[in-house]
Amino acid sequence: MNIPEIIPQIQELAHGYDIEVTDEQAALLAKHVDLVEETNKQFNLTRITSLDDALVLHILDSLLLVRYLNNSPLPFLDFGTGAGFPGIPLGIMSGRRGTLLDSVGKKVNAVQSFISELGLHNLEAVHERVETLALQRSKGYSFVTARAVASLPVLVEYAAPLLCRNGILCVSKGRPTNEEGSRGDAAAEMCGMTRVSTDVLRLPKDYGVRTIICYKKVRKSRVKLPRQAGKAKNEPLA
Repeated sequence: MNIPEIIPQIQELAHGYDIEVTDEQAALLAKHVDLVEETNKQFNLTRITSLDDALVLHILDSLLLVRYLNNSPLPFLDFGTGAGFPGIPLGIMSGRRGTLLDSVGKKVNAVQSFISELGLHNLEAVHERVETLALQRSKGYSFVTARAVASLPVLVEYAAPLLCRNGILCVSKGRPTNEEGSRGDAAAEMCGMTRVSTDVLRLPKDYGVRTIICYKKVRKSRVKLPRQAGKAKNEPLA
Protein backbone atom coordinates (compact mmCIF):
# COMPACT_ATOMS: atom_id res chain seq x y z
CA MET A 1 0.00 0.00 0.00
CA ASN A 2 1.28 3.45 -0.92
CA ILE A 3 0.42 5.38 2.23
CA PRO A 4 1.26 8.88 0.85
CA GLU A 5 -1.34 8.29 -1.87
CA ILE A 6 -3.95 7.20 0.67
CA ILE A 7 -3.60 10.27 2.92
CA PRO A 8 -5.48 12.72 0.63
CA GLN A 9 -8.18 10.10 -0.05
CA ILE A 10 -8.88 9.78 3.68
CA GLN A 11 -8.89 13.56 4.11
CA GLU A 12 -11.27 14.03 1.18
CA LEU A 13 -13.71 11.41 2.48
CA ALA A 14 -13.67 12.95 5.96
CA HIS A 15 -13.98 16.52 4.66
CA GLY A 16 -17.26 15.55 3.00
CA TYR A 17 -18.67 15.19 6.53
CA ASP A 18 -16.97 18.30 7.95
CA ILE A 19 -14.33 16.21 9.72
CA GLU A 20 -10.83 17.66 9.48
CA VAL A 21 -7.99 15.14 9.48
CA THR A 22 -4.37 16.29 9.68
CA ASP A 23 -1.66 14.72 7.52
CA GLU A 24 -0.24 12.99 10.60
CA GLN A 25 -3.62 11.58 11.61
CA ALA A 26 -4.36 10.43 8.05
CA ALA A 27 -0.98 8.71 7.84
CA LEU A 28 -1.73 6.75 11.03
CA LEU A 29 -5.22 5.84 9.76
CA ALA A 30 -3.71 4.63 6.48
CA LYS A 31 -1.04 2.64 8.34
CA HIS A 32 -3.78 1.00 10.41
CA VAL A 33 -5.53 -0.17 7.21
CA ASP A 34 -2.21 -1.44 5.88
CA LEU A 35 -1.57 -3.44 9.08
CA VAL A 36 -5.07 -4.93 8.94
CA GLU A 37 -4.56 -5.92 5.30
CA GLU A 38 -1.27 -7.69 6.10
CA THR A 39 -2.69 -9.47 9.15
CA ASN A 40 -5.75 -10.57 7.16
CA LYS A 41 -3.43 -12.69 5.01
CA GLN A 42 -2.63 -14.78 8.09
CA PHE A 43 -6.11 -15.19 9.55
CA ASN A 44 -9.60 -13.84 8.97
CA LEU A 45 -9.59 -10.55 10.87
CA THR A 46 -12.16 -8.78 8.68
CA ARG A 47 -14.33 -9.63 5.67
CA ILE A 48 -13.54 -6.24 4.12
CA THR A 49 -10.52 -6.80 1.91
CA SER A 50 -10.50 -4.15 -0.85
CA LEU A 51 -8.87 -0.78 -0.15
CA ASP A 52 -11.86 1.22 -1.42
CA ASP A 53 -14.20 -0.71 0.85
CA ALA A 54 -11.87 -0.34 3.83
CA LEU A 55 -11.51 3.43 3.44
CA VAL A 56 -15.29 3.90 3.61
CA LEU A 57 -16.53 0.99 5.72
CA HIS A 58 -13.69 1.00 8.24
CA ILE A 59 -12.03 4.43 8.30
CA LEU A 60 -14.84 6.83 7.37
CA ASP A 61 -17.36 4.73 9.29
CA SER A 62 -15.20 5.15 12.39
CA LEU A 63 -14.54 8.86 11.83
CA LEU A 64 -18.28 9.56 11.75
CA LEU A 65 -18.33 8.82 15.48
CA VAL A 66 -15.68 11.41 16.38
CA ARG A 67 -18.19 14.25 16.72
CA TYR A 68 -20.14 12.28 19.34
CA LEU A 69 -17.11 11.63 21.57
CA ASN A 70 -17.67 13.65 24.74
CA ASN A 71 -15.05 15.65 26.61
CA SER A 72 -14.19 13.73 29.77
CA PRO A 73 -11.10 12.65 31.70
CA LEU A 74 -12.49 9.11 31.78
CA PRO A 75 -11.55 6.76 28.91
CA PHE A 76 -13.80 5.52 26.13
CA LEU A 77 -14.63 1.88 25.40
CA ASP A 78 -15.00 0.19 22.01
CA PHE A 79 -16.45 -3.28 22.50
CA GLY A 80 -16.46 -5.89 19.79
CA THR A 81 -13.53 -3.97 18.31
CA GLY A 82 -12.61 -6.66 15.74
CA ALA A 83 -9.73 -5.21 13.75
CA GLY A 84 -9.63 -2.07 15.90
CA PHE A 85 -12.54 -0.13 14.45
CA PRO A 86 -13.69 2.37 15.54
CA GLY A 87 -11.40 2.36 18.59
CA ILE A 88 -8.06 3.01 16.91
CA PRO A 89 -9.37 5.85 14.67
CA LEU A 90 -11.09 7.42 17.71
CA GLY A 91 -7.82 7.21 19.65
CA ILE A 92 -5.87 8.72 16.75
CA MET A 93 -8.30 11.60 16.27
CA SER A 94 -8.95 12.48 19.92
CA GLY A 95 -5.82 11.47 21.82
CA ARG A 96 -8.21 10.15 24.49
CA ARG A 97 -7.45 7.08 26.58
CA GLY A 98 -9.43 4.12 25.33
CA THR A 99 -10.05 0.41 25.81
CA LEU A 100 -10.58 -1.82 22.76
CA LEU A 101 -12.42 -4.93 23.89
CA ASP A 102 -13.02 -8.23 22.13
CA SER A 103 -13.80 -11.76 23.27
CA VAL A 104 -11.65 -13.31 20.49
CA GLY A 105 -8.05 -13.64 21.63
CA LYS A 106 -6.49 -13.62 18.13
CA LYS A 107 -8.20 -10.34 17.33
CA VAL A 108 -7.09 -8.74 20.59
CA ASN A 109 -3.48 -9.83 20.01
CA ALA A 110 -3.60 -8.34 16.50
CA VAL A 111 -5.11 -5.07 17.73
CA GLN A 112 -2.52 -4.78 20.50
CA SER A 113 0.22 -5.20 17.88
CA PHE A 114 -1.42 -2.44 15.78
CA ILE A 115 -1.53 -0.13 18.81
CA SER A 116 2.17 -0.74 19.49
CA GLU A 117 3.15 -0.34 15.82
CA LEU A 118 1.25 2.95 15.59
CA GLY A 119 2.70 4.26 18.87
CA LEU A 120 -0.73 4.86 20.41
CA HIS A 121 0.17 4.79 24.11
CA ASN A 122 -3.31 6.09 25.00
CA LEU A 123 -4.97 2.83 23.92
CA GLU A 124 -5.15 -0.72 25.30
CA ALA A 125 -6.56 -3.93 23.82
CA VAL A 126 -8.32 -6.23 26.28
CA HIS A 127 -9.38 -9.85 25.84
CA GLU A 128 -12.52 -10.21 27.95
CA ARG A 129 -16.28 -10.59 27.87
CA VAL A 130 -18.09 -7.29 28.24
CA GLU A 131 -20.06 -8.58 31.26
CA THR A 132 -16.81 -9.43 33.05
CA LEU A 133 -15.28 -6.04 32.25
CA ALA A 134 -18.39 -4.42 33.75
CA LEU A 135 -17.67 -6.16 37.05
CA GLN A 136 -14.03 -5.05 36.94
CA ARG A 137 -14.56 -1.45 35.77
CA SER A 138 -18.04 -0.43 36.87
CA LYS A 139 -18.85 3.17 35.82
CA GLY A 140 -15.32 3.43 34.47
CA TYR A 141 -16.11 4.93 31.05
CA SER A 142 -17.67 8.16 29.83
CA PHE A 143 -18.24 6.97 26.26
CA VAL A 144 -19.01 3.49 24.97
CA THR A 145 -19.32 2.62 21.31
CA ALA A 146 -20.06 -0.41 19.18
CA ARG A 147 -20.66 -1.01 15.49
CA ALA A 148 -23.37 -3.57 14.60
CA VAL A 149 -22.17 -6.00 17.28
CA ALA A 150 -25.65 -6.91 18.52
CA SER A 151 -29.22 -5.59 18.71
CA LEU A 152 -29.94 -2.29 20.47
CA PRO A 153 -31.43 -3.81 23.66
CA VAL A 154 -28.33 -5.96 24.08
CA LEU A 155 -25.92 -3.08 23.46
CA VAL A 156 -27.78 -0.86 25.92
CA GLU A 157 -27.60 -3.54 28.61
CA TYR A 158 -23.90 -4.16 27.96
CA ALA A 159 -23.06 -0.44 28.18
CA ALA A 160 -25.16 0.64 31.16
CA PRO A 161 -23.00 -0.71 34.03
CA LEU A 162 -19.82 0.49 32.33
CA LEU A 163 -20.95 4.10 31.91
CA CYS A 164 -20.55 6.87 34.45
CA ARG A 165 -23.45 9.26 35.13
CA ASN A 166 -24.13 11.30 31.96
CA GLY A 167 -21.94 8.90 29.98
CA ILE A 168 -22.89 8.22 26.35
CA LEU A 169 -23.50 5.00 24.43
CA CYS A 170 -23.02 5.63 20.71
CA VAL A 171 -24.14 2.85 18.36
CA SER A 172 -23.52 2.74 14.61
CA LYS A 173 -25.91 0.61 12.56
CA GLY A 174 -27.23 0.32 9.03
CA ARG A 175 -31.01 0.55 8.97
CA PRO A 176 -32.37 -0.70 12.30
CA THR A 177 -36.08 -1.49 12.26
CA ASN A 178 -38.61 0.55 14.23
CA GLU A 179 -39.16 -2.53 16.36
CA GLU A 180 -35.46 -2.74 17.26
CA GLY A 181 -35.47 0.96 18.10
CA SER A 182 -38.51 0.60 20.36
CA ARG A 183 -36.97 -2.40 22.11
CA GLY A 184 -33.72 -0.49 22.55
CA ASP A 185 -35.59 2.43 24.12
CA ALA A 186 -37.50 0.09 26.44
CA ALA A 187 -34.27 -1.59 27.57
CA ALA A 188 -32.70 1.85 28.05
CA GLU A 189 -35.53 2.92 30.37
CA MET A 190 -34.92 -0.18 32.50
CA CYS A 191 -31.16 0.42 32.53
CA GLY A 192 -31.30 4.09 33.57
CA MET A 193 -30.62 5.45 30.10
CA THR A 194 -32.49 7.59 27.58
CA ARG A 195 -32.09 8.16 23.86
CA VAL A 196 -30.69 11.62 23.13
CA SER A 197 -30.08 11.59 19.37
CA THR A 198 -30.61 9.67 16.15
CA ASP A 199 -28.78 10.69 12.97
CA VAL A 200 -29.01 9.04 9.57
CA LEU A 201 -26.00 9.66 7.31
CA ARG A 202 -25.59 8.53 3.73
CA LEU A 203 -22.20 7.06 2.92
CA PRO A 204 -20.50 7.99 -0.38
CA LYS A 205 -20.32 5.86 -3.52
CA ASP A 206 -23.54 3.91 -2.85
CA TYR A 207 -22.18 2.30 0.30
CA GLY A 208 -25.55 2.75 1.99
CA VAL A 209 -26.46 4.62 5.16
CA ARG A 210 -25.36 4.75 8.76
CA THR A 211 -27.80 5.30 11.59
CA ILE A 212 -26.01 6.65 14.66
CA ILE A 213 -28.01 6.33 17.87
CA CYS A 214 -26.89 7.82 21.18
CA TYR A 215 -28.16 7.04 24.67
CA LYS A 216 -27.22 8.87 27.87
CA LYS A 217 -26.88 7.30 31.33
CA VAL A 218 -29.18 9.51 33.42
CA ARG A 219 -30.03 7.45 36.51
CA LYS A 220 -29.41 4.17 38.31
CA SER A 221 -30.55 1.01 36.55
CA ARG A 222 -33.76 -0.64 37.77
CA VAL A 223 -32.16 -3.99 36.88
CA LYS A 224 -29.12 -5.43 38.64
CA LEU A 225 -26.32 -5.25 36.05
CA PRO A 226 -24.33 -6.87 34.66
CA ARG A 227 -26.39 -10.01 34.44
CA GLN A 228 -24.78 -13.42 34.05
CA ALA A 229 -22.66 -13.77 30.89
CA GLY A 230 -24.83 -14.61 27.89
CA LYS A 231 -28.12 -13.47 29.45
CA ALA A 232 -28.27 -10.16 27.57
CA LYS A 233 -28.00 -11.90 24.20
CA ASN A 234 -30.14 -14.95 24.97
CA GLU A 235 -32.79 -13.26 27.13
CA PRO A 236 -32.88 -9.55 26.19
CA LEU A 237 -34.55 -7.17 28.65
CA ALA A 238 -36.93 -5.91 25.95
